[in-house]
Amino acid sequence: QVQLVESGGGLVQSGDSLRLSCAASGRFFRTYAMGWVRQAAGEERECVAVISGSGTNTYYAHSVKGRFTISRDNAENTMFLQMNSLKPEDTAVYYCAALPRGWYFGPPDVSEMDYWGKGTLVTVSS
Repeated sequence: QVQLVESGGGLVQSGDSLRLSCAASGRFFRTYAMGWVRQAAGEERECVAVISGSGTNTYYAHSVKGRFTISRDNAENTMFLQMNSLKPEDTAVYYCAALPRGWYFGPPDVSEMDYWGKGTLVTVSS
């Protein structure tokens, strides 16, 4: 029903910035809350940011608050994650995900994310 493709990952140094993009297909993109989830090697998945369908409401994990910004362009069926002041701890595969069942602005659960991209690798060196 929904296909998601991430891009923009790469190798950067500590303190650098990177912008990830997620291209979505599907007729109901505008109605879906969308999120970014990351998974570091050997660790559990962590939801780092979520944005409501309209873009009005956002959520950020404590670990990225103040450094990352989530946004979307519904006219282009695209979502973004601007990552500033990157740290080695940010190294992970970053996944784009959709929450078609809705989101009520509290801390999100990855189990509510029904559609996923294949991920893009972000590596931050020190």
